[in-house]
Amino acid sequence: MTIRVLLADDQALLRSAFRVLVDSEPDMEVVGEAADGAQAAALARTERPDVVLMDIRMPGTDGLAATRAITADPELAGVRIVMLTTFEIDEYVVESLRAGASGFLGKGAEPEELLGAIRVAHAGEALLSPAATKGLIATFLAQSAAGPLTAARVDAGRLAALTAREREVLVLVGGGLSNDEIADRLDVSPLTVKTHVNRAMAKLGARDRAQLVVTAYETGLVRPRGE
Repeated sequence: MTIRVLLADDQALLRSAFRVLVDSEPDMEVVGEAADGAQAAALARTERPDVVLMDIRMPGTDGLAATRAITADPELAGVRIVMLTTFEIDEYVVESLRAGASGFLGKGAEPEELLGAIRVAHAGEALLSPAATKGLIATFLAQSAAGPLTAARVDAGRLAALTAREREVLVLVGGGLSNDEIADRLDVSPLTVKTHVNRAMAKLGARDRAQLVVTAYETGLVRPRGE
């Protein structure tokens, strides 16, 4: 299966470099390029990419607004978005995750990291670059411009729909554990964990694993370090 990739960045030279890199992989192809967020959202609707590499800061419609436009469209539910940023400590990063992005990566990442990020996002996993520690993400989630996070911000009915095991798995997902690590912790098979994760996603209306991480913090199931 070929992973269809859309590139969104206002720097033409950078887009060209990304295109050469992505098109060099046998399992990937670039299906479009956008110089701003509005173009990215429009191309996402016409080209239906599997993954969008989205620059956060672009003139006009920025990457955050474009991400919201894409994730709000039910017909684009299968599109995964990886945010690209020059500075990984950026208040827009968490807002991007809230908007529906699968994660983010610094523009200084190695080529192998970028290609790996595309594959991880396409698989529906949460992508947080090595420089973005869990503590950093938790701090931003707790202290973002949206104000203090409380369980009231998430539909209590949906959260209550989780079984005790699904809630337990959600806590571990929020802690950054992989399915294999969760399986070891709970003494079950990775397939069983995957089933619980998928059911939690369905009940909470989460697009992917990254959204489960956000939900775990927003509901208070996982607390930022230091609390």
